[in-house]
Amino acid sequence: MMVSPYVRRRRLAMEILRLRDEYGFSADRLASAVGVKRQTISRIENGHVRPDPDLIMRILAVFNVGEKRWAQIMTIAREAQERGWWERHAEQMGPRQALSASLEAGAHRIYEYQMTLLPGLLQTPAFSQSRVHADPSAHTQGVDPARALEARLTRQRFLERPGGPTYEVVIDELAIRRFAAPVHVVRGQLRHLADLGRTHDRVTIRVLPIAASIAGHVVPRSAFSIYRYPDSADPIVVSVDTITSDLVLTEAVEVSHYLTLYDRLRAAALTPEQTLDFLAAVAEELPEHQGAI
Repeated sequence: MMVSPYVRRRRLAMEILRLRDEYGFSADRLASAVGVKRQTISRIENGHVRPDPDLIMRILAVFNVGEKRWAQIMTIAREAQERGWWERHAEQMGPRQALSASLEAGAHRIYEYQMTLLPGLLQTPAFSQSRVHADPSAHTQGVDPARALEARLTRQRFLERPGGPTYEVVIDELAIRRFAAPVHVVRGQLRHLADLGRTHDRVTIRVLPIAASIAGHVVPRSAFSIYRYPDSADPIVVSVDTITSDLVLTEAVEVSHYLTLYDRLRAAALTPEQTLDFLAAVAEELPEHQGAI
């Protein structure tokens, strides 16, 4: 079974924090007990570092953790140590895409809201290629456009693999109607979305009309993705799209706002069946010629 090392590091952080709370240990006291600096404990509890299994075993020994819990936490620590395929190419494929790949790994449900662009996991190679040429400034220094496109195709194959995640996306009508690529590429992309929605039993696409009435009159401020994992004790992760980076949220209070928002957006959107008809109609309405932006 695939796992997300990133998410397992977050889970390990939760487990260590829980142990400290249960036994009344400060971070300083735990660091002293296992012979490391306080910053080392903080980095583990922030989920920012690949854990050292020997250090985790020493921490568990301090708390005299029972056999079953010991085995569970050590399994999490070993999985948190793993390196995904994206880490070998993180600089060339871009840090944002590498983060997305790490969150997608092991997820069994992915929900997205896309406000301005069509979702990367559903883009055709031609559409992705057009976006690279249209907006080279979106790529940070060191990114290889060819490697970035190859990585996107790899992520799409992981979505389509047997046992892959259920994927559901709400796409704003503005993103559907925007000429983010040459017209023939956009037409092919819209038809591709319709084909996926019709033939892929784990992919659900909904369009949010401009005139949709959203409960509470909420207005989404950015695109975001929600990731759920098979182990219910793993955190639900939300990745929020910002101009320069993606903000990752795992705190339950913060995550709950996005769960509620997504439910409202989904309820206001067209049904999957209506969406297929809408995509086909927009594809047919497109003019024969339109310059690339």
